[in-house]
Amino acid sequence: MQNSPPQGSGLCYLSKPPTQTTARLIMPRISGIDIPANKRTEIALTYIYGVGRNNVQNILKLANVNGDKRTKDLNSDEIVRLQKAVDTLPIEGSLRKVVTENIKRLKQIGTYRGMRHTAKLPARGQRTRHNARTKRGKRMTIGALKKEDSAKFETTKSRSKDQVSSASPGKTKETKKTKE
Repeated sequence: MQNSPPQGSGLCYLSKPPTQTTARLIMPRISGIDIPANKRTEIALTYIYGVGRNNVQNILKLANVNGDKRTKDLNSDEIVRLQKAVDTLPIEGSLRKVVTENIKRLKQIGTYRGMRHTAKLPARGQRTRHNARTKRGKRMTIGALKKEDSAKFETTKSRSKDQVSSASPGKTKETKKTKE
């Protein structure tokens, strides 16, 4: 009855074959992070924040796991050993907390790097004249304006001049009268 169409639908009912729904890949979960199933273990572990290519070699030696093995082929014992090895390093939330505390400290004591973080500019000596879009944000043109924008700007500018000029002669006459 599972593959039979619903009653009264009137439309052609399409169902997935049962082989597709049952053949799902199970992603191993290490330190609260889903590790990709089809990648080699040494590459898949780098999906954890704080684990890089250098740390992976140490983790794999501690856990005694082959790095060339696909993560979908790992058994539960190997996953537990990897979990224990990864727990020895500062990762994810604890590492993010340490990094933000370090940046706050740099800002508080007023170092150059702290000031660059406050100004949202690169802190490691990169040039900012042409690049640094990630830190500085979207480009904003200052010098050149479109014709419509410049026309609007000119009308508001002339209106403000008229208001200032109409207000200023009255004040100057009063000041002249008080002087005489």
